[in-house]
Amino acid sequence: MTASTANDQRFREFKMPDVGEGLTEAEILKWYVAVGDTVSDGQVVCEVETAKAAVELPIPFDGVVHELRFGEGVTVDVGTAIISVDTQPGAGPAEAAAPAEPAAAPAAEAEPEPQGRQAVLVGYGAAPSSTKRRARKAQPAPVQQHMAAAIQAEMNGHAAPAPAPAPAAPVAPVEPVGRPLAKPPVRKLAKDLGVDLATVVPTGTDGIVTREDVHAAVAARTAPAPVTEEPAAPAAPAPSTAPAAPADLAAREMRIPVKGVRKATAQAMVASAFTAPHVTEFVTVDVTRTMKLVQQLKTDPDMAGLRVNPLLLVAKALLVAIKRNPDVNASWDEANQEIVRKDYVNLGIAAATPRGLIVPNIKDAGAKTLPQLSAALGELISTAREGRTSPADMSGGTVTITNVGVFGVDTGTPILNPGESAILAFGAVKLQPWVHKGKVKPRQVTTLALSFDHRLVDGELGSKVLADVAAVLENPKRLITWG
Repeated sequence: MTASTANDQRFREFKMPDVGEGLTEAEILKWYVAVGDTVSDGQVVCEVETAKAAVELPIPFDGVVHELRFGEGVTVDVGTAIISVDTQPGAGPAEAAAPAEPAAAPAAEAEPEPQGRQAVLVGYGAAPSSTKRRARKAQPAPVQQHMAAAIQAEMNGHAAPAPAPAPAAPVAPVEPVGRPLAKPPVRKLAKDLGVDLATVVPTGTDGIVTREDVHAAVAARTAPAPVTEEPAAPAAPAPSTAPAAPADLAAREMRIPVKGVRKATAQAMVASAFTAPHVTEFVTVDVTRTMKLVQQLKTDPDMAGLRVNPLLLVAKALLVAIKRNPDVNASWDEANQEIVRKDYVNLGIAAATPRGLIVPNIKDAGAKTLPQLSAALGELISTAREGRTSPADMSGGTVTITNVGVFGVDTGTPILNPGESAILAFGAVKLQPWVHKGKVKPRQVTTLALSFDHRLVDGELGSKVLADVAAVLENPKRLITWG
């Protein structure tokens, strides 16, 4: 068994898995282990963020961490090895795999070198090939002679002679070969700041230029020159209206990489906005009775320990409206040119998280009682805020509610979650003058907005759904009579 084979069997690599629905990359958020730590099968070693959620990754074998291939904050393609584990830590230091050398051939069988190449010792030269190889750095002639003498002496079993002192001649600097290593966002940053990556000193792993390296190059370029003993000539006064240099403006800007949940949300919203023909309708409604019911439910023993708020009753009102108008709960099948009506409601709730907007959904929400709906809603929101929402919790939604009222906003024109038929915006509930029983009185009022896919939902159907939601919130007794 060769050293290379033994190392392959001893050191096992754990590759970035596809953690959900064909995703192609994930960002490493946090490492829970370090080099030298002992790990066991099933132990969580890191947390990654995909385009849908943050996921913890368990390692599938035992051993000692040998190498972490990527640092935190790096986006890695699915299938790329991210950690190496020594599965035989008691076997001693690993054997280094020696590079294979071509066997020496008899001098009589040596073929002439291609035109333009210098002759080298038989068995130590590069094999003739049509493939172009990267140019090697030029060595001074005495060094080449010493290397050839050393190789010949080794073949004859003698010690290599000491190198002759090289003449003190200036050696031309050798330009670095190849393109500087940097990720696309870093290359764009350098281009925007006018920085040549070839002049930047890399500090990243394997000589990769980082964003910090680019900013350091800008800082060095804009730093004041050292004062010399001889005073400089007086400079002409600069005009007071001179525009700021691009580097100065760049120093006052912050660039945030678009990745993970934010990247997926941006792509989904663009696809939805330019695929589904959106229509939005509005209605302003007196929800005073609903707000009183919320206060009563908070003291109800059947709702003890559950989250009770206006959003709960808005969700129940929407589910009742869908039950009365089932055609609204559908999706568009572009491939087959069909409308797919669904007899289940997976109710999505838009949630703002530190990683961006996500829309987890309550599975089969229409079949739940009010206490069950309250429990599911509370769990959904707390899980989203903690960043533990799984990709499965965000797939399969049919309709969505976005509560913009918590930000003091009256209403909006929400964009459909891709694949869904409608989204309801619930605005802020405010005390306003309202005509009630023929008199102007202060009442709790809100504005609802329903956006829907006009391929699936025409104006009549969308209006009926919105009117039914408003009717339930205006008189919550309809939860019993219509539910």
